[in-house]
Amino acid sequence: MSKRFFIALLATFTTAIASAQYKPTDQGSSLQFTVKNFGFDVTGSFKGLDGNITFDPANATASAFDVTLDASSVNTDNSLRDGHLREDSYFDVKHYPRIHFVSTQVSGKNGTYKITGNLTIKKTTKVISFPFTAGASNDGYLFKGSFTIKRKDFDVGGTSTISNELTVALNIAARKS
Repeated sequence: MSKRFFIALLATFTTAIASAQYKPTDQGSSLQFTVKNFGFDVTGSFKGLDGNITFDPANATASAFDVTLDASSVNTDNSLRDGHLREDSYFDVKHYPRIHFVSTQVSGKNGTYKITGNLTIKKTTKVISFPFTAGASNDGYLFKGSFTIKRKDFDVGGTSTISNELTVALNIAARKS
């Protein structure tokens, strides 16, 4: 019995060593969204990344992502629009200052992976899933992926000239913590 316990303990310790801890950083990262307004593409971005990433490229199932960003950092290169997006009917940054993603499952290998998790915007949490790549970069990784969501699912904006669907493109640099 003690031999099995020792083997299980050793396996857990080995997995913990192989899975390195990383912090997402704004430097080298971009998080951009694209949405149609009056039929034209409007792009914007967010900053203020924070969180913890446990990543093991050889054992993706041991990986975990818990990342937030500063909702008030929304930037569309139009200060009037950005101010409007920070208000109650859109991101309501006064009451919901962070957008949060927590993975529930990671799979894949050889640099190409799939992540599933809970995305929380304002008071609403929805499950999203999307493919991503991971490439070694400096003292960490660069994670790249994209996904599409419906803004009304998260109570962002009401009826307006803005499309309900928007695409989010991620290039997240993470450094060893």
